[in-house]
Amino acid sequence: MVQQLLVDHLRWNGNKNKKPTSTSFYESELLTVPDGWKEPQFMKEDNPRGLLEESSFATLFPKYREAYLKECWPLVQKALGEIFINATLDLIEGSITVSTTKKTFDPYAIIRARDLIKLLARSVPFEQAVRILQDDMACDIIKIGTLVRNRERFVKRRQRLIGPKGSTLKALELLTNCYVLVQGNTVSALGPYSGLKEVRKVVLDTMKNIHPIYNIKTLMIKRELANNPDLRTQSWDRFLPNFRHKSLSKRQKPKKKKVKKEYTPFPPPQPESQVDRELASGEFFLRESEKRRRKMKEIKVKQAEALSRKQEERKKAFIPPKEKPAEKKTKKASTEDKLDIQAIKEKVKKAKNKKLGAPPPKPAAPPADGKKKKSRS
Repeated sequence: MVQQLLVDHLRWNGNKNKKPTSTSFYESELLTVPDGWKEPQFMKEDNPRGLLEESSFATLFPKYREAYLKECWPLVQKALGEIFINATLDLIEGSITVSTTKKTFDPYAIIRARDLIKLLARSVPFEQAVRILQDDMACDIIKIGTLVRNRERFVKRRQRLIGPKGSTLKALELLTNCYVLVQGNTVSALGPYSGLKEVRKVVLDTMKNIHPIYNIKTLMIKRELANNPDLRTQSWDRFLPNFRHKSLSKRQKPKKKKVKKEYTPFPPPQPESQVDRELASGEFFLRESEKRRRKMKEIKVKQAEALSRKQEERKKAFIPPKEKPAEKKTKKASTEDKLDIQAIKEKVKKAKNKKLGAPPPKPAAPPADGKKKKSRS
């Protein structure tokens, strides 16, 4: 059987274009862990003679954890007593010590006890921390305090890991089957080994300014793919999303560029002194009285300029502002507004001739004889 497996392996490596045989599939199935498989528990019969030497671990805890540790200490001693581990709480030094006894048969029990006191010191409640004593449980304390230099950025990214009302952290716990607690500069995780690996990746990516929602989406897809037995031996790269970083705009160039001067080995020329300027203008050779006269003249000119400037500023307040010329508003008489007097006269004349309720008068016929008939009044 072993020879046949080796032959198939060589054939598969020799020509990768060919399809794998049934034996290569059988080999891949051997590499996968079957469903429901569990590591057998380490019993006293496996190590009847116990341990040769005593081992101990100690850890410090902060002052604010003292009250909680006092309350739950009997439960801690009871849980560690079942695996024959001694525990000591020192409130003066602020430390917890665990050590093996003569009855301790499991050599890994002291490592679990060490992890238990570490979790208790990092504010993990006892109900969750005691699960570390199980065989299929492990813990990971991730230090995030030194990953970000700026304190404000660190606080924002740590809050991003927790999410609004702890929703992001809860989603991470459901997908990894781990208990995660963010406390101060550390993140404590407790759960199976596969889940702890994912939790560490998500925490470190969040501190590197990668939003945890991307990793959570990837974990959700992996969880669905794991339920399909046909895809168990295949690559999942084609199903997983590929989140690319957005290319940020280039840094804007400054408006004023500083032009570097050409390097010269010679020093800059020495500035002229007051004596040099007086020699150049010929003032150096004048008498003291003449110098004073010139100086006073310059001062008086400056004073006169300043005085005239002040007077002009004062006069500005008395200068009246320019008014706009008043425009006469002339209303153009429209043709509609004009009264037609002739039409009104005709209307009044008709109203006088017309009687109320009587038919309009008939026009009188012209007389045949040409004589005018007298109308009865």
